[in-house]
Amino acid sequence: MTVPELFRRTAERVPDKPALLVKQDKEWTPITYGQLAERTRGLALGLLELGVEPGARVALISENRPEWATTDLAALSIGAVNVPLYSTLPPPQVEYILNDAGAQVVVVSNQKQLDKVLQVRGNLPGLRSIVVMDPPSPMPEGVTAFADVVARGTARPDGAAELQRRTQAVKPDDLASIIYTSGTTGAPKGAVLTHDNFTSNAQAAAEVVGMPSEDTFLSFLPLSHVFERMAGHYLPLLAGSTIAYSESIFAVQSNMVEIKPTIMASVPRLYESLHSRMQDGIAKQPEKQKRMAEWALKIGGEYNSRVTAGERPPLLAALLYPLADRLVLSKIREKVTGGKLRYFISGGAPLPVGTAKFLTSLGLRILEGYGLTETSPVICLNPPGKARIGTVGPPVQGVEVRIAADGEILSRGPHIMQGYFNLPEETAKSIDPEGWFHTGDIGVLDPDNYLRITDRKKDILVLANGKNVAPQPIEAKLKASPLIANAVLFGDRQPQVVALIVPDWDHLKQWAREQKIEEREPEELVKLPAVTKLFRAEIESNTRDLADFEKVRRFTLVSRDFSADRGELTPTLKIKRKVVAENYAEQIQSMYGGRGEG
Repeated sequence: MTVPELFRRTAERVPDKPALLVKQDKEWTPITYGQLAERTRGLALGLLELGVEPGARVALISENRPEWATTDLAALSIGAVNVPLYSTLPPPQVEYILNDAGAQVVVVSNQKQLDKVLQVRGNLPGLRSIVVMDPPSPMPEGVTAFADVVARGTARPDGAAELQRRTQAVKPDDLASIIYTSGTTGAPKGAVLTHDNFTSNAQAAAEVVGMPSEDTFLSFLPLSHVFERMAGHYLPLLAGSTIAYSESIFAVQSNMVEIKPTIMASVPRLYESLHSRMQDGIAKQPEKQKRMAEWALKIGGEYNSRVTAGERPPLLAALLYPLADRLVLSKIREKVTGGKLRYFISGGAPLPVGTAKFLTSLGLRILEGYGLTETSPVICLNPPGKARIGTVGPPVQGVEVRIAADGEILSRGPHIMQGYFNLPEETAKSIDPEGWFHTGDIGVLDPDNYLRITDRKKDILVLANGKNVAPQPIEAKLKASPLIANAVLFGDRQPQVVALIVPDWDHLKQWAREQKIEEREPEELVKLPAVTKLFRAEIESNTRDLADFEKVRRFTLVSRDFSADRGELTPTLKIKRKVVAENYAEQIQSMYGGRGEG
């Protein structure tokens, strides 16, 4: 099946059902499936008027909004290829991707994104048209308003017949998108994905989560990332569900309460933030309410941990849970999520076990999955009623997984990309002659075929004594501390493991006030001997069960968190270990030179 065929079937089945919700003038405005189909038809024909032919690259630089969905569906309906870019990319990276993909048209959201393209337009010989959703005044020369392109297409007299002909000519094996990996190392590479890659993966994921058309999905991760594009775009469109676009990353919490979503996907950072805020909120309650909440969470943990895994809960927990839920847990869920959430889906990075257990104890079902841009993206997903915390679930339907001799996770099936665009040697390194994609992740399969990720193959630290240390599980242990917001380990070819630690400033400042320490700027606070002693004790407490060679021997407290703006994080908040090492080379070297702060 192709993406436009998937959408057409849904639009014809539920034309009056809200497909999209967008907040305008403090009100959530619906766009029905019938209206979305009409807008898609107009834009698709308008793109033909701009000279877009099958196989042409249509780049898209925009935040999540209805025009993103319209542009994707329109381009794919006429056999063009969507090349999505993160709206946070700077002009040089925009230039690189547009040139590498050979983009003929670029569609941008607003003045900010338009300026990036205009800044590098002289270096883009293949770019023929620039379209802007929110047109500035005056309009720059050579730029067309999005609404004007739609109007031109809508006015085309042979529109319906021509679009039908074009859409029917699109085949499942045709190229649908080139998605450039944000990459934790090196230049971005374009993963070549077909219509069948997307639609087969959407159908396989839908088999697991069982999305009905009554679902409402809150979309806030960037649609330029394959995780959101599948979970927050194709999957709801397949089911006929409603997609609500969050106003911003900062409005997610309030939007959840307003929209009352039944399903949403996120990277672990959101869930960790919810976990931390809810724990803090409980800790600040009067003693009686605090004890009541702790009791309810204990009962909820005993009950929901078993129910989530498809097991029978203990008798006492089963008897007490309705009371705990009515008095405490349901009220927390309503305050935090709107009260109707069926599932959280977690992906993009490892989910801390402590966070998963806490949310589960509240009665929030969290399904952790696993995949990559190159796999469209879903490889594994925990099934409702049989979820296992600490794993990413079994492979979805049609997907094969095996573990190589060195522990690397390999996958094969209809979800695997066609290769990296214009990089045959890189493709050959990643996909072997038998069709197995080498993920670069290390993991193990349990007897029931549930996969557990242990680390990135390239991140494994090989100490000077030959011992191998997997940093991510240790970093997760450290971040379980309320005092530690982030942690990155180093030690490759060195005698011991060291760490850069980012304090959680709210908790650290609270501790400092309790200790009667004069208020200071972060740069001064992290240098205090008392603070160093505090974090040394915290690190030792959270890593007692590690082997001696795995333990953090020295650490440095840094006064600011890692940032995507400085290149230290990917757009989905994964650590770029190499960049962090470069940015903090002096501090890391000082730890090995015997002058570290820990």
